[in-house]
Amino acid sequence: MNKLSRSLMFTFALLAAALLAVHVQAQNKKTSGGEEFFIVSSIDPSKSQVLLKRPTEVTLLMKITDKTVILDPNTKPLHLTDLHAGDTVWVTSSGAADSGPTALKIRKSPMTVELLHRYFLDYPVIK
Repeated sequence: MNKLSRSLMFTFALLAAALLAVHVQAQNKKTSGGEEFFIVSSIDPSKSQVLLKRPTEVTLLMKITDKTVILDPNTKPLHLTDLHAGDTVWVTSSGAADSGPTALKIRKSPMTVELLHRYFLDYPVIK
């Protein structure tokens, strides 16, 4: 392998690593309260599970327990069956390596333009 090929391969590897780091960072954006934004993909009340989708299209199966608090946009209590595919939610969870993530709190609320810029875009909102 000549010197030019090695330089190009090294540059490509650095670029790939940088893109992967940005992708991972975008998937784990949390509010100061530890909430993450998701779109509800599907709900399985019989198994107490919710399939959530990140804005990056990556899905996450979240367990629901009897201690999980589910709230509407006005902080009124909801039941798991009140959530529907396509709903946007903010979730606080605990993750155990062996059993997967468990939702502690699910707050049904939209993604506003301001929040979109704050958590997912690196440029300011123009007013």
